Amino acid sequence: MDRIGIVVAMEKEYALLEDLLQGRKDVSRQGFSVSTGKVGRKEVVLMKSGIGKVAAATGINLLKYEYAPQAVVNSGVAGGLGSCLETGDVVAGDFCTYHDVDCGTGNEYGQVQGFPARYAADARLLQAVRQDHVKTGLICTGDQFIQDPAQLESIRKRFPEVMAVDMESASMAQVCHIWNIPFLSLRVISDTPGKKSDNFAQYNDFWTVAPKKNFELVRHLLSNL
Repeated sequence: MDRIGIVVAMEKEYALLEDLLQGRKDVSRQGFSVSTGKVGRKEVVLMKSGIGKVAAATGINLLKYEYAPQAVVNSGVAGGLGSCLETGDVVAGDFCTYHDVDCGTGNEYGQVQGFPARYAADARLLQAVRQDHVKTGLICTGDQFIQDPAQLESIRKRFPEVMAVDMESASMAQVCHIWNIPFLSLRVISDTPGKKSDNFAQYNDFWTVAPKKNFELVRHLLSNL
């Protein structure tokens, strides 16, 4: 894996990772921010896709056709639903699925008909980030910022083992599945819905400390490939 794509959703996440790149060159592709450079001997393409499933899937397709990465890592933040999680913890998604997809009879809840019910992380990428402080588990994706206790209960009922919820991982995993590109989602927990009375305020406060865990973890991953 000599050329790695790293995809984030938001400018704040993008800004945290730009300094990884040596010899950085910044361009715009169809409205997507892209920075290319090197980390050690690895060629890295950093992309800001935008928020949500459509933006994330479109970004992965553009990345594939413009840069042909040999693997894609989605780095970002997520809400923590696992009982063991606190703000600042890191989750590597060993599987990703949708919490807002229902294709009816003959399909598991979360499964897009004709596709896997869950998308498995690439084993080599997952192994490259294994550290004591990194937790692994299921990431559920939907076009919602989860706050409503009823939504939390519904997701946990359907996916008892869920660790984190976000708005991009499963859609990126689905596109990488289509193109047979190894994929991994890495998420720092920005808020813990249900544990705090106002997890949106918790999410906003999270950014004031400019978390660096994903920066260090992505650098660690690249050095191990």
